[in-house]
Amino acid sequence: MPRRFSLSRRTLLGGAGALIALPWLEAMAPVARRARGADPEPPPLRALFYYLPNGIHMQSWTPATEGPGYEITPILSPLVDPQAMVDLKGDVMVLTGLQNLPAKPEGPGDHAGGTSAFLTCTHVTKSETDINNDISIDQVLANAIGEATPHRSLQFGTANGATMGNCDSGYSCAYTSNISWADSKTPLPKLYDPQVIFDLLFSGFDPAATAEELAKRRANRLSVIDYATDQVETLQTKLGKTDRDKLDQYLTGLRDLEKRLTAENTEAVCELPAMFSGAYPDFTTHVDLMTELMVLAFQCDQTRVITFMLENAGSYRDYSFIGAQGSHHEISHHMDNPDNFAKLEIIDRWEMVQFAKLLQKLKSSPEGEGTLLDNCVVFLSSEISDGNAHNHNNLPVLLAGRAGGQLTPGRHVKYGETPPLSNLFISIAEMFGVPVDGFGDDGVGPLPNLKV
Repeated sequence: MPRRFSLSRRTLLGGAGALIALPWLEAMAPVARRARGADPEPPPLRALFYYLPNGIHMQSWTPATEGPGYEITPILSPLVDPQAMVDLKGDVMVLTGLQNLPAKPEGPGDHAGGTSAFLTCTHVTKSETDINNDISIDQVLANAIGEATPHRSLQFGTANGATMGNCDSGYSCAYTSNISWADSKTPLPKLYDPQVIFDLLFSGFDPAATAEELAKRRANRLSVIDYATDQVETLQTKLGKTDRDKLDQYLTGLRDLEKRLTAENTEAVCELPAMFSGAYPDFTTHVDLMTELMVLAFQCDQTRVITFMLENAGSYRDYSFIGAQGSHHEISHHMDNPDNFAKLEIIDRWEMVQFAKLLQKLKSSPEGEGTLLDNCVVFLSSEISDGNAHNHNNLPVLLAGRAGGQLTPGRHVKYGETPPLSNLFISIAEMFGVPVDGFGDDGVGPLPNLKV
């Protein structure tokens, strides 16, 4: 009887100074379980928290009806796009009526107050120097499950951000540039350059590499995969057809991403450098690369907790490239001007296109009996609701994925008693087996009606 081949979940392909993480393969299941035909071990759960700046044009966001039969609104339309072969309505829940009142600032400063409380649900004192927040929900999860992966959590974004100085009406820049907080005094800065992230995740260096091997890599900037070709070929001979196909798909995607990054940043990056400019041909390409990296980080189990900021609080980015000329922040102060409403709808719909790309990539990645998206919970919202009113009630909230069967998406759920956003985070913690008595300033218990 042939000996069963077993592959460790932590296996890396390496050589000549490069290391490649692998996706989950059937050969990584415990041999004893496979031998006795036991039910496969369920895939791990992942959480991703996605931040949008400057609120949303709520009139074009909020569905008119509740339940599974709700109609897709103009801003949410990228979630169902027949031309792009995208149908994500059944994978997303629209939650209406949630509020994050601890985000309300002391006087002006709603962007800082809302962003600092985005994942902490904690009121912060207006100050440029006296930083005082609380742990964010992503770090609650990371503290519980982070040791299972090379990176406890990852913080990504599209813009760098200072941690000192005044960034919003007397509030520290630490509050406007970060949504992930390890504790009351420690914001976790984000990585915003895709090349840096790629090298961190997929081309970390083999400690056994010789100086000659490292020098060769610096000189040639050859593909990470090329260094491990022999190991890949040997591994493929030991895998079943399903695993071979999955490995081939994964390495093809990894090679394509590396080529795109190398073409745009030709300097050799051989060790994790200080963050640099990240000069990419356009903003959409930058976001696309970040999206691919987030999916790959989940696929190869580099982490199970990610936060992503699509720009910093109060972003002034100009979206002329999609027909919405002017500062996003200024446009969000719409003053009930129909022209501003039209521009906001263009910007918000573009943001949903980017979010749909992320979800579709997760949904297109098979895992276990389902998909990667099935084993995720993906939270999306903004620091405020309406950009002119700067309100922190009736927030725009999407919840995607099934969390391994603990969520029932495909519905518009309207909460009439304005429960706190913190209750949703208590529910998410419980999905990961983390008991939480309370959370933030006002969280008292799990949010109902997330599963039917």
